[in-house]
Amino acid sequence: MSDGRKTILMIAGEASGDTLGAELIDAIRRQPGGDEIDFIGAGGPKMEAAALRPEFDLSEHAVVGIWEVLKNYFKFRRLFRHLFELATRREPDAIVLIDYPGFNLRFAKAIRRHNSQGDGAFREWQPKIVCYVSPQLWAWKEGRVHAIARNIDLMLSIFPFEKEWYAERVPAFAVEFVGHPLVDRFPLAKPDEKSMPLDPDLFTEQPTVLLLPGSRRREIDKHLLVMLEAAVIFSEKIKTRLRMVLPSDEMLALARRHIPTGIEIDLQVGGLAKALGQASIAIASSGTVTMECAWFRVPTVVLYKTSPLTHALGRALLKVPHLAMPNLLAGEELFPEFIQSAANADNLAEASLRLLRDKAERTRILNGLDQVAAQLGEPGAATRAAQAVLGTLD
Repeated sequence: MSDGRKTILMIAGEASGDTLGAELIDAIRRQPGGDEIDFIGAGGPKMEAAALRPEFDLSEHAVVGIWEVLKNYFKFRRLFRHLFELATRREPDAIVLIDYPGFNLRFAKAIRRHNSQGDGAFREWQPKIVCYVSPQLWAWKEGRVHAIARNIDLMLSIFPFEKEWYAERVPAFAVEFVGHPLVDRFPLAKPDEKSMPLDPDLFTEQPTVLLLPGSRRREIDKHLLVMLEAAVIFSEKIKTRLRMVLPSDEMLALARRHIPTGIEIDLQVGGLAKALGQASIAIASSGTVTMECAWFRVPTVVLYKTSPLTHALGRALLKVPHLAMPNLLAGEELFPEFIQSAANADNLAEASLRLLRDKAERTRILNGLDQVAAQLGEPGAATRAAQAVLGTLD
């Protein structure tokens, strides 16, 4: 560009990716020359506040599951074409794809195809493509690793085992472990009281059970009612205080419609860190939030319910013994997991009561979570990611 400015196109499709993208933009702008970079693409309000010029908020359209994606196929195709046309028109120096692999890996493939065919093959535009957060190929779809290595210039990993996993399968593929962003977001998330098992006979106040049903409409619809049914059951045995954290006012309004009359529960939008710091246990949808529960050393019951088609395909393809990432990092089930029909009120209530009552089990879980936290790297994940992205532009 004539004025020396460079352009980075970024795509984040979920609320967690919006947070990750905003941290990355801030870190890039703190680097030498970072204030001479324009950020375009798709992201949420946090990325827009950081400096992104968004075409739209892709996270507003986030869905989970194969059937759900198929139902929204034409909408996603329209959004995909919009971003593809933006990329080929603006010709950014780099493209940073943040998580959201179903959409983003197809986008990388489309860009590479454009570069090698038609007009793209005769032009100088060859953007560096960076993937920030590895898709969970080690859990399923391992066969895609070679295609990813062809289409992606650099993979930024937030889990330590992934670098070795890729090296064993595609040794020439550039993978860099930058560390987990939780380490920077919550540097003091190790409250001393979490190291002491609860004793129901010595409660000076009611234990707090934190409900985290998810960040998408379908997750609220699928998870919240069974969570509340479980809470009614275990609250008959141990009187508890219920709290729920939701990601947006829209999800809060949806949650209110699911809460039956007579159930007392504190509802809030945002403030997850403070809520985790005060929680005795949590019941959470499987996903990014389980790592936040682990980092705050909150024993957690994990559930997930999806469409029958998505569940059936997932069972056929899944290659790992656990769904929750803290369990995978620990190599054992620290957080009880209940999937599909097993995610019923009786099972959730029984597991929650055990976490509240069983000192030995809480001690085992807390010790395991210390080991999980130790694997997440040193502070500075966003800075290392920013330096890696800028390194592709040199």
